[in-house]
Amino acid sequence: MDVSKISGLGFIGLGAMGLPMAGHLAAKLPEHIKVFVYDINPASVDQLQQEYPNRIVKGASAKDVADKSDIILTMLPEGKHVRAVYMEGGADADTISASDVSGKLLIDCSTIDTASSLAVKEHMSNKWPTTSFYDAPVSGGVVGAQKGTIAFFLGCDDGDTNLPFLTQLLKLMGQHVITCGGPSKGLAAKLSNNYLSGTIAIAVSEAMDMGMRSGLDPRVLAKVFAAGTGQNTVCDKFCPVPGVVPEAPSSKGYTNGFKVQLMRKDFALALDMAERVGARNVLGPAGLATYDGASNDPRCRDLDSRVVFRYLGGNEDWQKTNVR
Repeated sequence: MDVSKISGLGFIGLGAMGLPMAGHLAAKLPEHIKVFVYDINPASVDQLQQEYPNRIVKGASAKDVADKSDIILTMLPEGKHVRAVYMEGGADADTISASDVSGKLLIDCSTIDTASSLAVKEHMSNKWPTTSFYDAPVSGGVVGAQKGTIAFFLGCDDGDTNLPFLTQLLKLMGQHVITCGGPSKGLAAKLSNNYLSGTIAIAVSEAMDMGMRSGLDPRVLAKVFAAGTGQNTVCDKFCPVPGVVPEAPSSKGYTNGFKVQLMRKDFALALDMAERVGARNVLGPAGLATYDGASNDPRCRDLDSRVVFRYLGGNEDWQKTNVR
C-alpha cells in the first residue's frame, strides 16, 4: 500500500496531541486525500476544519469516519475510551467494528493498558480477519506534536508487510518510527519510557531545587547537567523550572504540555505492568505518590506534569530574586 493510493483517512480523538497530529496529515497528505475526523468536542473539529477547509471533513460518529476511510487512526485518553470506540455496543452501535473495515489498517496512538489494546486487537481480528490493528503510542509531548517531531513506538516487527506504509504515514506526523515487536509491545515500550521520563522529571525538580536553594542560577545548573552525567532530555527541552527553556511548558505557566493527571495515569499503568511481569521498581511508589498528590493539588491540576517542581516547593520566581 502507498499513501498516495488511499482516498480517505480517518482520525478519531482531537485532544492536545491528536489535534496537531491530524493537522500535519491534512497539510502533508496528497491533495486528493480527504481527512475525516471525529471528536466528542465539536470545537476541536471546527478548529481543524477552519484551518484546513478543503481537506478536513467532519464525521458524524466513529462509525461514520470508519465507513469513509481506508486508514483509521485513534488518539484517545484511556483504555476504556479505546474499547468504547472500537468494540463496545451492539452491531448498530457507534463503533469502528460496526463498520465494514475489511482489509483496512487501524492504528491506535493512545497510551493505554496493554490488556485493553490486546482485547481490541482480538475483537477486530475475530470480526474482521483481514483487518490489521496496531498499537503506536507516541512520545514527545504537545510541543513535539505541534512541531511534527514526536516518536512512534510501533507494535509490529521488522518483517511486517505493512511496515513500509506505516512508516511512511506516521512520519508525516513525527520524526521517528521505532518497531518494538508484536501486538502491545509498542505500549510496553511507551509505558517504560513514561515511567523513566516521569521519574527523571521528579529528580530534575529536586536537583534544581537543592541547587537553587544553595545559591545557583538554574540556567547554570541546566548547563552543568547538560555537560555532566546528569544530562537528560527533560532538563534540556522540558525543564521544570520556569524561564530556563523558553519553549518549555514551565515557561508558559505550565500550559500546553502533558497534563499531570495523564502522567499519573501512565505511571500507574507502568507500575501495573511491572507487577504483572515481575519487575522490581523501587522508585515507583514514591513517584506515583508524587504525581497523585500533584494531580489532586488545585495549584497543579490540569497543568503540565513538570509542575511537580511547584508541588515540591521549588522557587518559580527566581528571576525576581536575582539569583547568581
